[in-house]
Amino acid sequence: MSINRIFAAASVIVFCTGCASGLNSHQEAELKYFEARGQAVEEKNPGLGAALGLLPGGGSFYGREYGLGVVNLLFWPLSILWDPVSGHDASQSINYQATKAHLHSQHERELDGLDEQLQTGQIDITQYTLSKRKVDQKYRYN
Repeated sequence: MSINRIFAAASVIVFCTGCASGLNSHQEAELKYFEARGQAVEEKNPGLGAALGLLPGGGSFYGREYGLGVVNLLFWPLSILWDPVSGHDASQSINYQATKAHLHSQHERELDGLDEQLQTGQIDITQYTLSKRKVDQKYRYN
C-alpha cells in the first residue's frame, strides 16, 4: 500500500468518525428512558445497522448516510473498521428522532383533545388542569 493511499485512508477515517457521531450522552439516556417505558419507536435496528456495516457501505446506506456510504463503498474493505459503528449510531439517531417526533405528536393530540373537552363543556377548568398536568408528566423526560 502506498503512502498516499494510507494517508487518504487515514483522512477518510478521521472524516468519517465525525460524520458518525451518534447520540450525545443526554440523548442516549433519554432514548433508554423511553425504551424502558415502552415509548421508543424503532425505525431502524442498530444491530442490523452494525452488521450491514461489514458490507461495502452497507451500514451507512442503512443509516441514511448516503454520502458516507459512497465513501465507505470506495474504501471497502478498510471501511469495515468504522462502518459498523456508523450503521449502529445512525440507526440509534434515527430511532431517537422518530421517538421524539412520535411522542411530540401524541402529546399535542392529547392536549388538543383536552382543549376540545374544555371548550365543549365536557370538563371544567379544574378537571382540565389536572388532566393537562397528567398528560404533560406522561410525555416529560425526567
